[in-house]
Amino acid sequence: MLILIAGPYRSGTGGDPRAMAANLARLEEAAWPVFAAGHLPVIGEWIALPVLRSAGAGPTDPLADQVLYPAADRLLGHCDAVLRLPGRSAGADQDVATARRRGLPVYHDTAEIPRREHRTPREAA
Repeated sequence: MLILIAGPYRSGTGGDPRAMAANLARLEEAAWPVFAAGHLPVIGEWIALPVLRSAGAGPTDPLADQVLYPAADRLLGHCDAVLRLPGRSAGADQDVATARRRGLPVYHDTAEIPRREHRTPREAA
């Protein structure tokens, strides 16, 4: 499964770049457990932040609202599930609502994610 990891990024940071970096690091900490369970983790900011930089903007720029939320929404069109990490976040709550409307599972802990046994292409044949 392609699993969107959703949680606070800008929320509660007051625009402080160090606080946003710490939030992104917390999101990224969940990437390994998702991958180790046999899935592919993705975080919306991994897509949105380079898009913003290429437009000459950053996460606190007014353009960010036109990129961060739409990027996550477009990404969710390709995802199979959402992992919602703790913390207040309107964007992550929006991701969960979108996932539920689309019938996607929403997990709240990496332990809830079903493990998939990894097989190499040769083993699958």
